[in-house]
Amino acid sequence: MREKLIIIGASGHGKVIADIAMRMNIWKIIAFLDDNESIKSIMGLDVIGSSEDVSKHLDSCDIIVGIGNNSIREKIQLRLETLGASIPVLVHPKTVIGEQVKIGSGTVIMAGAVVNCCTTIGRGCIINTGTTIDHDNMIEDFVHLSPGVHLAGTVKVGKGSWLGVGSLVSNNLNITSDCKVGAGAVVVKDLTEPGTYVGVPVRRV
Repeated sequence: MREKLIIIGASGHGKVIADIAMRMNIWKIIAFLDDNESIKSIMGLDVIGSSEDVSKHLDSCDIIVGIGNNSIREKIQLRLETLGASIPVLVHPKTVIGEQVKIGSGTVIMAGAVVNCCTTIGRGCIINTGTTIDHDNMIEDFVHLSPGVHLAGTVKVGKGSWLGVGSLVSNNLNITSDCKVGAGAVVVKDLTEPGTYVGVPVRRV
C-alpha cells in the first residue's frame, strides 16, 4: 500500500469508494481524477485532474476505478494493469469476510456485505451494500452485485454480469458472462445465454 489513493471517477460510485477508503484509514491522502472539469472537490477531497493524467501518479499512488459501468470499469482497469499501476482492494470495515476468500485487485466491497468461506471474487468487481455471497461462490472479473443481492452456495457469476437490487440466486447455479438480472428477480435455473433477465422466476427478455 502507498500513502496516497487516487480514485478515477468522482460520481456516485467513486464517492462510495472514497467513503470506504476514509474509513479504512490506510491512506494519508485520497484524491479523484474526473473528466468533468467543473468538479474541483467532492466530500472535501480534491479533484486533481482528468483520467488522462493517471500516468503522473503511477509511481506514487494506489489507483482504483470508481465507475459503476462494468465495461468502462474493465477498460480503464485493463489500461492501468498494462501501465503497471498499484491497484488495491477496498473492503468496508463493517463487512464480514470468511476464511479462504480470495479477492481480485480493484474490487470494492461495501458496508454490510457478507462473503462466506471458500469464495473467489475476481478483479474489478463491485459487491454492493448488504449483499450476501454464501460459501464456494465464484464471482468472475468485472461483475456488479447491486445492493441487497443474495447468492446461495456454490453459485458462479460470469464475467461482466450485473445483478440488480434485491435479486436472488438459488444454490448450485451458473450465470453466464454478460447477463443483466433485473431488480427483485429470482434465479432458479442456470442462465446459459447472455442477455437481460427479469421476473420471479426469471425469464429472458
